Amino acid sequence: MTNGATSPVTAATLKVEHSPLLSPTSSQSVTETVNGFHRFVIQGYSLAKGMGIGKHIVSDNFTVGGYRWAIYFYPDGKNPEDSSTYVSVFIALASEGTDVRALFELTLMDQSGKGKHKVHSHFDRSLESGPYTLKYRGSMWGYKRFFRRALLETSDYLKDDCLIINCTVGVVVSAIDCSRLHSIQVPVSDIGAHFGMLLENMEGSDITFDVAGEKFRSHKLVLAARSPVFRSEIFDGVDEQKKEMVITDLEPRVFKALLHFIYRDTLSEDAESVESSSASLSSVSETLIAKLLAAADRYCLERLKLMCESRLCKNISVNSVAKILALADEYHATELKAVCLRFAAENLAGPSRSLTCVLIAAVMRSDGFEYLKDNCPLLQSELLKTIAGCEEDYSSGGKSRSVWAQLSDGTDTNGRRVRQRT
Repeated sequence: MTNGATSPVTAATLKVEHSPLLSPTSSQSVTETVNGFHRFVIQGYSLAKGMGIGKHIVSDNFTVGGYRWAIYFYPDGKNPEDSSTYVSVFIALASEGTDVRALFELTLMDQSGKGKHKVHSHFDRSLESGPYTLKYRGSMWGYKRFFRRALLETSDYLKDDCLIINCTVGVVVSAIDCSRLHSIQVPVSDIGAHFGMLLENMEGSDITFDVAGEKFRSHKLVLAARSPVFRSEIFDGVDEQKKEMVITDLEPRVFKALLHFIYRDTLSEDAESVESSSASLSSVSETLIAKLLAAADRYCLERLKLMCESRLCKNISVNSVAKILALADEYHATELKAVCLRFAAENLAGPSRSLTCVLIAAVMRSDGFEYLKDNCPLLQSELLKTIAGCEEDYSSGGKSRSVWAQLSDGTDTNGRRVRQRT
């Protein structure tokens, strides 16, 4: 007996061991649009008009968000029920893709300078069902009643028989992005700026160039590093200690632009601001950019050559293509030459025989064509063969297509029914 006393109870204590906490991790899902812009210039609207309901002019393909796109313009409207009352504009998915989601903006540009553009935009607005979905290659989105044709032809949107349509495509993409949480921004290379300072202050210069009496100080090592021709002329000669060289085949402004590129790896402001040569076709070879192309070829500066080719490419037209083609051939500008021949194939041949004749006649009347006839007969022959070859593709049912008049059956690029917006 314990006289009512209770026995003591020993409690067992459970000890929980906690392992060290791991570093927290995180991720971020980002859904946004990858935006791209394309300008479609329709020159010769009056010639394109009347090609027929459901037939279109198509832009070159452009890439946004990893997909190719194209703009389709129907001068007589897309659907028979509109009886050519409206012009139609559509954007098409031109590459393979499934359920591509995107936003679009189509702008018909006011060419009067008043800024009263006609804009259809899905950006910065709430859409009930979200972005539009294009199911397959050839799917289109657009407006079959984009603009009443009679009003268009008397408006400021049409100037010199030309229409300009700007298109913005925003492809919706989603991705897990950890870099945005912890990232260090690396600035763009500034080596050109540092070498540019050498050109400006001429510190340590060891050679002078005499160009038509104008003196340019420079650095042998910089020139030799950039151009194999300069390296040979400076270091492989009899007198490696020479302090001055005379340049007889370049103008001072061209040599100055050449040095600017050698030191800074960019075009000079004078070269960048060259106006379109279309205003004075006979002087295209006298422009700074054309002479800089010749200098780039002379000194084996391939990057500069491509820069000049890119600038001249923007000035190609029916009137200038022959003269620019001659420049490209003379200075071994293969990219520019290919663009000129492709332009001729796309714009000077097509299913409309009468339109082809008009355009070829325009080229043959140009100064550039006369120049080819007198100075480059083989190149003139190559140009005409390119045009003729494209014509043969059309007559034989080939797949070659003209930018001026690529015809469809009014559905989509694959003959399937399309989703339309009005």
